[in-house]
Amino acid sequence: MKRILIIEDEIPIAELERDYFELHGFTAELAHDGEEGTAKALAGGYDLIILDLNLPGADGLEVCRSIRAQLDVPILIVSARDEEIDKIRGFGLGADDFVTKPFSPNELIARAKAHLSRYERFANRTAEPEQIRIRELTIDKTARRVYVHGNEVVLTTREFDVLAFMAAHPNRVFSKTELFERLWGFDSAGDIATVAVHIRRVREKIEAVPSNPQFIETVWGAGYRFTV
Repeated sequence: MKRILIIEDEIPIAELERDYFELHGFTAELAHDGEEGTAKALAGGYDLIILDLNLPGADGLEVCRSIRAQLDVPILIVSARDEEIDKIRGFGLGADDFVTKPFSPNELIARAKAHLSRYERFANRTAEPEQIRIRELTIDKTARRVYVHGNEVVLTTREFDVLAFMAAHPNRVFSKTELFERLWGFDSAGDIATVAVHIRRVREKIEAVPSNPQFIETVWGAGYRFTV
């Protein structure tokens, strides 16, 4: 049975989310402020985290940063703050999805299940090691590790997905919409901005000069290309 942690200060909303998750076979626990939520999340044992942004004690973005720095679990932000900058910041800090209040509980459950399924697929791979080596970059797809000049760089789950997907399709141009549909899997054009955020973060970690990328290039007006 999957364990969900819901970090939400509005008790009626938190209880509604908990009830829906439990109806769908999950175990759900609640935290009502940022500090409590961070402490519970870092104690481990949760398969997915639902996170509000407007929290007492510690802002939801700070909670997201703290969790992502230590744990590789799906983080779904559920918030009334629907400005694009909030979504960009959330994705930039490692959130996997952003659901705007008011929300459909069934949609929330569907998104949570999709993220859990994707994380499990990657965690349970048992194939022989498969590596992509391009110049100083090595991508170990089975171990989900990335090395630059032999030194490991740490990527979030979604950052790795972006890099591995593009490296597996070298010299092909993908639009933001194509990348979003293939890697996020949701038909939500309003969240396409997260593609650029993740590309930027990957570049910061693997490129010698991120402003002059040698691996993931921008093809103006078209999208991105992994160059070999």
